[in-house]
Amino acid sequence: MVKKARSVKRRNQSLTRDRIIAASIELLDSSGEGGLTFRTLSERLATGPGAIYWHIANKSDLLAAACDAIVARTTAECRGGATPKATIRAIALAMFDAIDVHPWLGSALMRAELPSPLVRIFEPIGQQVRALGVPDKKQRATVSALLSYILGVGAQNASNGQFARTRGIERSDFLEAVATAWSQLDPDEYPFARSIAGQLPAHDDRMDFLAGIDLILRGIDSPRRR
Repeated sequence: MVKKARSVKRRNQSLTRDRIIAASIELLDSSGEGGLTFRTLSERLATGPGAIYWHIANKSDLLAAACDAIVARTTAECRGGATPKATIRAIALAMFDAIDVHPWLGSALMRAELPSPLVRIFEPIGQQVRALGVPDKKQRATVSALLSYILGVGAQNASNGQFARTRGIERSDFLEAVATAWSQLDPDEYPFARSIAGQLPAHDDRMDFLAGIDLILRGIDSPRRR
C-alpha cells in the first residue's frame, strides 16, 4: 500500500502544472471554454483526472492559470516605447493580438479576479499613467478605462473573427456586404452611416483599436492643458 501511494505521488509530480496549463490552452484555442473539461484534458495528457487535480483545484483555477500564462508571456515580450504613451500603446496592441490568437481570453479575463492575471496588465499601464502626471485620485479610473477598452474591444474583435470562421465567411466578403447595405440606407435617416460605408471594406481592425487608445490618451492630456 505504501509502495503504491509513493508510485502515484511520483506519477502526479511528473505531470507538471506547466504541462497541464499548456494542454489547457491548446484545448481552449481549438474548442473554447466548453471544450475544456478535466476528462478531455486527461485524455490529451494520457493521464487520469486525479493526477490533474493534484495540481489544479477546479476548472476556474485552470482557466485563471491559462489566462495568467498568456498574459505573463505577452507582457514580458512587449517592449516599452520611448514615452509613457508609446508604452501604453505597445501593451494595448500586444494584448489585442493575444486575444485575437486566443479568442476565449478576453471574456475569461473580464471575469477574472485580482490579483492575477489582470494585475499583470493593470500594473504596467498604471505605472505609465502615473508617469503621464495623472492626479492620484484619477489614476485608478484612468487605468480601469484603458483596461476595459482593451479587453472589451479585443474580445469583440475575436468574437467577430470566430463567428466568421465557424461559418466560412471571408472578412472581405462580409465587409463588402455590410458596406453595400449601409450605402443603400435611407439618406435622411442614416446620413452618417451612408457617408462612411465606402470605408468599411478597407478598414484595419488593429488601427481602429489604436485610434480608440489614442482618444483615451488625448483625454488624459486635456485636463493638464486646460
